[in-house]
Amino acid sequence: MVTFLPSRPGRLADVPSFERAIGGAESNVACVLAAAGHTARWVGRVGADGFGDHLLETIASYGVDTTAVRRDPARPTGIYFRTAGDRSTDTHEVAYYRKGSAASAMSRTTVDLDALDSGRVLHLSGITAALSPSCLSLLTALTAPRPARPLISFDVNHREGLWPDPATAGTTLLALARAADLVFVGEDEAEAAWGITGGPQAVREALPEPRTLVVKNGSEGATLFEAPAPADRHPHDPPRTGGTTTHPHSDTVTHVPALAVDVVAPVGAGDAFAAGFLSATLRGLPPEQRLRHGHLMAAAALTVPGDLAVPPSRDHADRLAALDGDAWGTLRLGPGWTNTADRAEEEVTVP
Repeated sequence: MVTFLPSRPGRLADVPSFERAIGGAESNVACVLAAAGHTARWVGRVGADGFGDHLLETIASYGVDTTAVRRDPARPTGIYFRTAGDRSTDTHEVAYYRKGSAASAMSRTTVDLDALDSGRVLHLSGITAALSPSCLSLLTALTAPRPARPLISFDVNHREGLWPDPATAGTTLLALARAADLVFVGEDEAEAAWGITGGPQAVREALPEPRTLVVKNGSEGATLFEAPAPADRHPHDPPRTGGTTTHPHSDTVTHVPALAVDVVAPVGAGDAFAAGFLSATLRGLPPEQRLRHGHLMAAAALTVPGDLAVPPSRDHADRLAALDGDAWGTLRLGPGWTNTADRAEEEVTVP
């Protein structure tokens, strides 16, 4: 969807003008992955309108394959407006205009299912499930067991304001998460959607099914739970590389603190974290490195006003992710930190 960012702080009622940008959980992840050198495809629907043109052109400019995106001549491209966040409270207003949008008409008959199954990883979001019954039906089908299913990555992304009946959101999101292979969820989301208040361990107890679970806790960091690979391990799963703690259910449990960041705006950080973690997963990196790459990509998003930021070069990110614990703990990142002199040396293609 198209995002409108405020020209100045204040209530939506008081902001006189907005700057157009792009947004959307899945497309954000695809853009960050492509900019980081991976092959990424975004599958979706936009209107046959100027906003749809803008989305496709901008997303494609990041190197994302948009050839499977379908245009809807009868429904508009979704849009939303947001205010500037208050840095002390992280509060901001958001106004979604997605009802009846082209994306809300996604279903098993209106998207390219072959394109969705063509990659090593299929990344989905709970936001899509909230848009309409047909969108929920699509996600239910995509997460169901089936031959040659890609590794299913699912970001819970609980947005209460998008659900027609917020009372059903928790049950629906829990069912989708339990059917996925890799799940991202914030502790705040787990409490809001499922009433879970016992920290990462309690979230894992409620979600024992996914082999890989990442529980995020904002500035405190993120905890990774990973079950041992079965004998018939999915060929795209990351290798087992040990860990620091043994979970009662034989999980490897790894916690990595978040980085100190001079935050410009909080939007897009969760999507960037997922992209960084997925990038490191595709590269077969060990648990701590996967979490660190997630934090680094999130830090890039946090230091720009919109959803998307120029990611650090792979070499730069690898050097920072390899810091010892003390150096990682004292690292502080601010606006412009990804603009390194060695960016020209970044790899641009990953098999």
